[in-house]
Amino acid sequence: MPDDAAAARDAAEEQSAFSHPPVDPDAIASYGDHPDQVIDFYAPRGETVPGVPAPLVVLLHGGAWRAPYDRRHVTPLADFLARRGFAVANVEYRRGDGGVAGGGPGGVAGSADASGVAGGGSAGVAGSAGPADSAGGEAVAGRWPDTFDDVAAAVDALPALVREALPQADARRTVLVGHSAGGHLALWVAARHVLPADAPWRTDRPVPLRGVVALAPIADFTVADKLDVCGGATRQLLGGGVEFAERQPYADPAFLLPTGIATTLVQGRTDIVVPPAVAESYADAAAKAGEVVGLTLLEDVGHFPLIDPAADACAVVVEEIAQLAW
Repeated sequence: MPDDAAAARDAAEEQSAFSHPPVDPDAIASYGDHPDQVIDFYAPRGETVPGVPAPLVVLLHGGAWRAPYDRRHVTPLADFLARRGFAVANVEYRRGDGGVAGGGPGGVAGSADASGVAGGGSAGVAGSAGPADSAGGEAVAGRWPDTFDDVAAAVDALPALVREALPQADARRTVLVGHSAGGHLALWVAARHVLPADAPWRTDRPVPLRGVVALAPIADFTVADKLDVCGGATRQLLGGGVEFAERQPYADPAFLLPTGIATTLVQGRTDIVVPPAVAESYADAAAKAGEVVGLTLLEDVGHFPLIDPAADACAVVVEEIAQLAW
């Protein structure tokens, strides 16, 4: 258990990360019929090179795959990246049911409807940048197989959607970025070509990426389960008992190595939400599989500064993305 000082530091970091107002996207598109099957697009501005298309950052938010946390809480990060010359696609996906006020079947207050028209603002970012209000206790983590269905479908739909909604982007220079549970999903997307042969999400070849930057990712389900990360979120995502063991080879990035895709993990050493041991175990598994995975450990940094534009750690994240994208 974290001590009082660590818990207080974590609370302060979380408060800072969620203190930024949400930022409306420049465009929004649906990749399916469900209200949560939408992608927000942010056009590059600021540090752009005239006449040169911008690298594309595909952003997968965290929140333990639970419904109270939607894409709104990383819209300040999406804007931060756009202001540094990146085109950004902020992906929403179905998360766990339960305990969420408002919204449609996906339970996200202010999420877009099936037509891609969203409430709460011109481009569909409603309320504060923090988690949606809970109305009935903690939501279950994720939906099997819906969460995986959505992320795979979103990535597959992106090239066509980007051409229409974000012509300033160069999809040939795509970097996948995910935080926490979104870090898991980013690593998983990069491994779809090494999924078991009977996996419905398997691809014949790697997803075309310049690389992956996974921020405090839930990257090794065995270690995360042992440490009870996010209140047993991995076991909720996959199911308990025999289901966990049966589904782990289809969902756990530590089982899906090597990928052959450049991968960097960025982790705070004082993270008490997803402890460094989770990322370190994934990096060790990659090394055993013959793959070098970068691991950047940041001193005196917890879980939330990695997505907080006001934190120095966020500048490190941007640099890691730039090293892969340019």
